[in-house]
Amino acid sequence: MMKESKNKGYDLKTIEEYKTKIQASGTRYILDETDEYTDEYVHFYFVGKHEGVEVIFDCVLYTLRFQHESELFEVAEQKALEHFPEYQEIKANAEEGGEVSLPDELEEKIGIYIAETLVELEEEGEVKVKEHVDLDTTHEFGIGVDAGLNIERIMPELIASFVSDFNADALHLDESLYSFQINRDDFEL
Repeated sequence: MMKESKNKGYDLKTIEEYKTKIQASGTRYILDETDEYTDEYVHFYFVGKHEGVEVIFDCVLYTLRFQHESELFEVAEQKALEHFPEYQEIKANAEEGGEVSLPDELEEKIGIYIAETLVELEEEGEVKVKEHVDLDTTHEFGIGVDAGLNIERIMPELIASFVSDFNADALHLDESLYSFQINRDDFEL
């Protein structure tokens, strides 16, 4: 319980402030104004209960297509790191706050390798995703919610419906596995 008292997402005053902001917005949630949004990704806050205790939920909601492409790129980049040891060194240096600079020739080789790997992964159906809602009760603010849904676009009505269903414990998730075609505009061969 000590951990929760330090978490401002459980603080009654903070919860009341969020409730006021949510009510003023005319919706069931408020957007995280510091994050960038697309029609496939949104970051927002809402108030609900967890184990009988009122709390602020810090939620990221995205489409399965968005998740699928992200996971494909992650796998392709990992394969590139394994294939190009010098890329691994540069990336490790960047993660430690160092300079990120690839020689043009190497950058081109890595780009082609990643693009070819993406096509291969897609053709082989290596990455599959399904609807999910994951809770992070150790989140630094409230409870983190990571949710992926099989929808084409995220619209305000969908977010409101998600919050309502979540709070009513009435979410029905599709257990089917999905894969999607990569948006070819995201990379060049």
